[in-house]
Amino acid sequence: MPDDLYKRDILEWSERHADLLRRVARDERHGDVDWSHVIEEIAAVGVAQLNDVRGSLRQAMNCLVRLHFGTNDGARPDWALELGCLLDDAADQFTPSMRQRIDLDAMWRRVRARALQQLPDDPRSRALPDHSPWSVGALLANDHDALLAALAGWPIEPVIL
Repeated sequence: MPDDLYKRDILEWSERHADLLRRVARDERHGDVDWSHVIEEIAAVGVAQLNDVRGSLRQAMNCLVRLHFGTNDGARPDWALELGCLLDDAADQFTPSMRQRIDLDAMWRRVRARALQQLPDDPRSRALPDHSPWSVGALLANDHDALLAALAGWPIEPVIL
């Protein structure tokens, strides 16, 4: 009865199948299967993809801060390109069960701390919000103008055509 859960949500698939294998391993009479490592590897598949998404989002936040500060205008096109690629990668790997496991505020606190460390006397770094100015959905939408506006504290109204 396979469905397309593997393609839709690798994290949920890996957790569900690791649980199934744990049940099989308890009842299994075949001692030649290294059940603990098989289960560990199945579970790790989803966690690895979750960590990839988290990493891409964290790096995207760093790019957004660099773009916000705009300290090197010559590098802006590179940062914008990197930002777009990171958010595309995150969107390609994101699955619904990841949403509740991505703590943007925790990631943001680290990004903000680095900005404060790099530019301690810059009032813009001290003016960065304490909490993530973005939701997972906003980041995955990959709208650079809206993301930068949110970082600056400017509300962006959606364009209705």
